[in-house]
Amino acid sequence: MPPRPSPQSAPDPAAASGPQPSRAPGTAAADERGAPRAIPVARPVKGPDGSRPRFSSDQIGFLERAAAEYGDIFRFRLFGMPVIVLNNPDHIHRVLVGNRHKYDKEVLLYKLVRPVLRNGLITNPGGELYMRQRRMMQPAFRPAVVARFADGMTDETNSMLERWRDRYRPGQVADLSAEFSELTLHIVTRTLFSAQVGETARRFAEAFTETNDILGRFFRFPFPPLSVPTPAHRRLRRAIRRMDDCVSAFIERSSTPANAPDTTGPDAGAGKKPGHGIDLLHLLMNAVDEEDGGGMDFEQLHHEVLNIVVGAYETTTNAMAWAFQVLAERPDVEARLHEEIDTVLDGRPPGMDDLRRTPYARRVVEETLRMYSPAWQFMRRAREEDVLGGHRIPAGSNIYINSYLLHRRPEYWEDPEVFDPDRFTPERSKDRNRHAYMPFGAGERICIGQHFALVELQLVLLAIAQRYRFTLPPGQPPVRPKPLTTLHPGGGVHLEVRPRSGGDGGTPPAHDGGDGGGEAQDGRPGPAADPRSAS
Repeated sequence: MPPRPSPQSAPDPAAASGPQPSRAPGTAAADERGAPRAIPVARPVKGPDGSRPRFSSDQIGFLERAAAEYGDIFRFRLFGMPVIVLNNPDHIHRVLVGNRHKYDKEVLLYKLVRPVLRNGLITNPGGELYMRQRRMMQPAFRPAVVARFADGMTDETNSMLERWRDRYRPGQVADLSAEFSELTLHIVTRTLFSAQVGETARRFAEAFTETNDILGRFFRFPFPPLSVPTPAHRRLRRAIRRMDDCVSAFIERSSTPANAPDTTGPDAGAGKKPGHGIDLLHLLMNAVDEEDGGGMDFEQLHHEVLNIVVGAYETTTNAMAWAFQVLAERPDVEARLHEEIDTVLDGRPPGMDDLRRTPYARRVVEETLRMYSPAWQFMRRAREEDVLGGHRIPAGSNIYINSYLLHRRPEYWEDPEVFDPDRFTPERSKDRNRHAYMPFGAGERICIGQHFALVELQLVLLAIAQRYRFTLPPGQPPVRPKPLTTLHPGGGVHLEVRPRSGGDGGTPPAHDGGDGGGEAQDGRPGPAADPRSAS
């Protein structure tokens, strides 16, 4: 990535008058009369190889080069529509927090996925319906509730690791993207519905994968509109109907009082019916708005459940895959993580109380989310005129915010392309602009499952790294980000799986596989006290 000039030295040309003197972040940029200046226009910039990346064909390359040239704020045309890119944490904070009443989500990115997610929290434009839903749902994601689901996270992770004992010999290459997709499906199903993965959940995952693929291709070239019945769009509608049917089936089954094993339907034998124990679905079904005393109707409950499943499944899968890809690329980081795990856990499965005793593991998660935030882009519409950094923002403007860019600004992140968990130590974080890091967004629309996601990622990281280490297969090309609606590892993460052989106070190996010897370890915890929640 080309070096990005600091705000003190970056040119900030106006659209009509050429380069102008630059300014520090958050200060006004105005002409001699004090009037707001026009926003500079970003055009395809020729790279070292002579190419000129365009947003539709090279989204990351285009944004990197435009940000390197223009810094804080610039605009370009996306499919004929003007879009304003913000790359200054103070400007972003003003949009998401300080002046949030001037902005909403009635914008392209969310219109694109609204046919799938409808009026759930992710795509709801805003207003009273959004605030009412947020008030009702927030209690289900409080830390005290999330803590009740931690044992279920660890239990599902260790069940996966038990399957690995027979599936992979030492040094065999595993498709970790697929493995984590299956793990996340198990966790979200257990959390939402108190159920093990059965045919209904698998059908949902298949339909969602197809939906995400079609939408990702459409977002890169949104023509013809989704309303036009092309073969791909007809497949999209069928996939959405399959997801709807799966969610409806879970809700209907959860409405029955029986806690006995399900002996009918496609999920017969898959585990207890939804409704056994505490799950997120029952919390939402019984949620009451503190202001009007009402709850959710069936349609809104359906939309919110679908939003939770999509959010928990897609983003967490990608974050897990990125984390272990980086650990394989950085054996020094992996070694420090193993040392902390061996010292703190001493061979037992991780639990909720271990999270505060494993700060390095937490920093590995935070640094992964800095470099590869799955929810890496979001948009807003200016409902009325505003001024950002001395630049006029007309009413109706489309605002684009990209954490991949923000999290790589060298003014806030030294050597931003280097994976360095220690940048999140208290000493190094205390003077950093607190709005320079937003993997979950900010303000009243910050991801409702933020705490749950961090707990899940850290517990999964501890449980897997306790028993396995990972190496890059010889000759494997670098894994590059694949910009879809979320940020995927392009081609997936494929790594050599090697059981750990322990050490001084270390963890026993996961199995007897000839890579260090030792007894096989049954690292599975006992039955979970409660199922887990979703993020």
